[in-house]
Amino acid sequence: MRFSVIIPVYNRPDELRELLESLSRQTRVPDEIVVVEDGSVTRADAVVESFKNHLDIHYYFKPNGGQGFARNHGFERSTGDYFVIFDSDALVPPHYFAAVEQRLQTDWLDAYGGPDAAHPSFTPIQKAISYSMTSPFTTGGIRGSKKNLGGKFHPRSFNMGFSRLVYEKIGGYKISRMGEDIEFAIRIIENDFKTGLLPEAFIYHKRRTNFGQFYRQLRFFGRARINIARFFPSELRLVHTFPALFTLFVFSVPVWYFIHPVLFGLAIAVLLLFSILIFTDAVRKEKSLKVGFLSIGAAFVQLIGYGVGFLSEGWKRLREPKGHQETGANMEYPS
Repeated sequence: MRFSVIIPVYNRPDELRELLESLSRQTRVPDEIVVVEDGSVTRADAVVESFKNHLDIHYYFKPNGGQGFARNHGFERSTGDYFVIFDSDALVPPHYFAAVEQRLQTDWLDAYGGPDAAHPSFTPIQKAISYSMTSPFTTGGIRGSKKNLGGKFHPRSFNMGFSRLVYEKIGGYKISRMGEDIEFAIRIIENDFKTGLLPEAFIYHKRRTNFGQFYRQLRFFGRARINIARFFPSELRLVHTFPALFTLFVFSVPVWYFIHPVLFGLAIAVLLLFSILIFTDAVRKEKSLKVGFLSIGAAFVQLIGYGVGFLSEGWKRLREPKGHQETGANMEYPS
């Protein structure tokens, strides 16, 4: 089995260097790495060149069109029979490809997704953000579940693999951002390909380094969920509204003070209970009081950011012509 790794990159040469270093340390080195520079100002060609003696690596530059179309550019130029996609801000443990190959040889999957985790070297705020993106008490719980809310597992493009047959049958990404990985996974499943979670195929995902960046990222994710409903209306389910309902609840708390003191006290108690739950679980997992406190903030930022994006894009969708679709193909990558 030949593995082709496709990595879109946008103005992140230093992150790409760390990713390539982790790929060079694999116990089972991937057969080919395709780096697609998506119109960056700060280019990574010199970084790629420095790995030529260690990896079978190829570099392509294209005008900026978003990460989905950058991945398509890589697919078209890859020679492997199994494609693996990483975001440029990932670190891949040494066992990754050996574990994937072993699993595919014993229990075949046409497409798989792997979870993400926080590396010990991450800052406390990065660990808190990573916790909030994987916690069962936030929207992150679904990402690490063996089944998605619709039944079959939906891989995500930050850590995903699929066979060449999948690509040949359904093509690449139809949209470049705004939920491009969700749309892609839905088409894989609709074409009766077998998908699943590979818990052993985890990566370390660096994500954002401050809450401002994290909020903007999650607001974009909330908008993306509405955009997916433009293509697949049935994919918008009640559970996807939970962050929006949480956001409306948080913003309404001051109003309850003027309506009735008891209701205000109950609202504060609910938020306090939620905060204690997040703190306790984060400390248990990360073994750090500081990360526990930061995880409270990360959870609120995640849910409110997602909720604001969901509500704003939802309102926009209500006012647009029927059948309208957003491509989301522009500039900076959200993840």
